[in-house]
Parts: sequence; structure tokens; C-alpha cells
Amino acid sequence: MKITDHRNRYFVLQMLNPFVFASAFLLSCTGNATISPGTSEITQKPIVSFAKRFKIGHLDGYSQVSVLNPWQGARDIAQEWYLFRSDEEIPSFIDTMKVIRVPVKKVVCMSTTHLAMLSALGEAGSVVGFSGTRFIFNDTLVQGVRRGEIREVGYEDNLNKELIVKLDPDLVMVYGIGSESSGYIGKLREMGVRVVYNADYLENDPLGKAEWIRFIGALFCKEEMADSIFAGIEKEYNKLKSYINVNTGERPKVLLGLPFRDTWYISPGNSYISTIVTDAGGDYLWMDTESSESMPLGLENVYMKAVSAGYWLNTGSAGTLSDIATIDERLTRLNCYKTGNVFNNNRRTGKEGGNDYWEGGSLNPHLILRDIATILHPDLFEGNELIYYRRLN
Repeated sequence: MKITDHRNRYFVLQMLNPFVFASAFLLSCTGNATISPGTSEITQKPIVSFAKRFKIGHLDGYSQVSVLNPWQGARDIAQEWYLFRSDEEIPSFIDTMKVIRVPVKKVVCMSTTHLAMLSALGEAGSVVGFSGTRFIFNDTLVQGVRRGEIREVGYEDNLNKELIVKLDPDLVMVYGIGSESSGYIGKLREMGVRVVYNADYLENDPLGKAEWIRFIGALFCKEEMADSIFAGIEKEYNKLKSYINVNTGERPKVLLGLPFRDTWYISPGNSYISTIVTDAGGDYLWMDTESSESMPLGLENVYMKAVSAGYWLNTGSAGTLSDIATIDERLTRLNCYKTGNVFNNNRRTGKEGGNDYWEGGSLNPHLILRDIATILHPDLFEGNELIYYRRLN
């Protein structure tokens, strides 16, 4: 599935393959390491616990962060980046085109999830360009756009490559939709721009997605801060998950998503959102499926299975029940529609359309978990006010 309409970009991303690996190899920000070209043994430092798309290893005082297969359909693809402080000499056997000087000072980002992690690390001021500034939710960053400190760089085939070069970022952080050799990524590299993949949104574990803050932390020499932030997230998520598991019995069936251009892109049972639904005490309708990408199904096929759903979540662009009715009248006959158990994840939405579920939510899987558990089991968190979700009327 290719994203061709920028207005639908963030809606489509929630339905896309949540399982592709991404890539980059990063170097430690500590000390003046002596690097020997004859060294081959890599010691794995146990700092990546849940993320499956990157690893951090150490070799003679420096680190490699390995991220594999950074776009959908990629196989056996790997990249490498070496991070050196500005006062460190680069050994002759290191390709200088694979070197990034750290801490990074200026960055152009292509996803709001990147912005959330930068902000959490106190590095929002490093953002000089963004693809789709109207979709930013964080008010500090929105003000940066208004002051001209964060420039709109366009997207995909309409990317303003000349502006990016003029901004002179230390790197451009992208998410992997297509091959690195095609489109704007290949052209940026030809212009000497360092392009770093970030595959946080492709993780199928909610904690794995949030753990990408460690990836960002390595770029800004804030590993300890990133570790501390993630430790808090992990603790809260697992505490909630355990509480929900102990205190729930019946698991209501859950429908997710909305048709997009006559096709319903179903998240498989091994996806990020299906994991959260399960942890929240729900029974996702397609929990028994497994795929490396979203599964396109016809609306009628989905309708037949959705008849048994007690709840309907993440309704995409639909902001009201009437919006759903205009898509297909049959959807109004679903039991979850008739009982009013339809919720969208757009409660925190900015004036121009920025949705914090896709921004700050990347670092708050525990809050999303509590929201969904509150919806599915109202007595579990009595009096709890939803943060990211709201009931459609």
C-alpha cells in the first residue's frame, strides 16, 4: 500500500505493516575510544529489551546500533553509522560517509513519533525541518513552526531537497515505506545528506516502540536519560497489564479500523495495536492471524465477522457516527454501532489536525493501555477520564 495523499498519511500509517525492521549503526558518545581494524568481537550490551528493529553492541570502546530491513518488503538489508564526537579522529578504515558527529545539533524529521522522543529528551530545539508541520501537536514545536525555526520540507516526491541541504542538518530521520534506492531518500544521499532510518512505528510490541527513545538518546549522547525515561514507561505498562489480567474475566470482542478507498486494511494478530487490545483485556477479532503487513480485506468480509464485536476502536477519519454511516449503511447495523460502543483515538487533536495519539502516544503506551482497558472494562478504572480516546456520537 502506497501513501499518495499527504492528508491521509497519518491515517494510513496506523494500518500499514507494523513489522518491518529499520537500520543504522551508532557509536558510543563516551570517551576517546581506540578503534582497531583487526578487532571482530562485539559484546552485546543488554540495553535493548523489547525493540526488535535495532540492537546496540560494543566493540573496543565504541558502539554499533544494528537496524535491519528498514522498509516494507526489505530482506537481509543492513546499514551502519558510526558516531564520533567532534574532537575524535576518524580511523582510516571507517567510511566517513557513515559517520555522524555527536551530539547531533540539527535534525530534519519525517514522523511525529520522532518529535515526541526528541521533546522527551529536551532536544526539541534541534528540529530545523519537518515533513507535514500541520500535523504537529506539541505546542512548543508548533510555536517553532510559526516563528520560522522549523521549516516545512514537504514530503515524498514533493520533498524540498534544496531546502533540506540549505538547512544543513546533521541528519534526516525517516521512516521506511519503500526501498532506500528509490524516491527522495536516494536523491538526498546523492546530495550528501545523511539519512537515518527510524522504524519505531513498525514495532509490534508497545514497549518495543517506546524503546526507540534509546536510539534517539544515542544520537544526542543522552543514553542515561533515555534509559531512565524508558524504565519508567516499562514499569507503568507492566504494572497496568498485570492489574488488568488479574481483574478481568470476560474479554469483549473488538473491531479496529475503517475502510480506506473500499478496502479494509486489517491489522494482524501480531501487530502493535492488537497487542495493546489483548493486554487491555479485549479479544481482537483477527487475533488468530499473523502477517508481516496489514491484510487488505473487502468490507463485506469484515462486516460478517464484525457482527460479533462489542466494541469498535480507532475509526480513522470518522469523527462521528454519521461519518461512519456515510461510508456504508450496513455498518450502522453492527451491534457495537447500535450500542454506541464506538471510540476513536483522536481526543487530543490540535487546531490544524495534529493528533497526539500518533505523537506523544508513542511514548505513552501505558496511557493508551489504560484508555482501552477503561473502555472495555468500565468498572476496572472507575472515574478514569480517557486521554487519547473519545466516544463517537
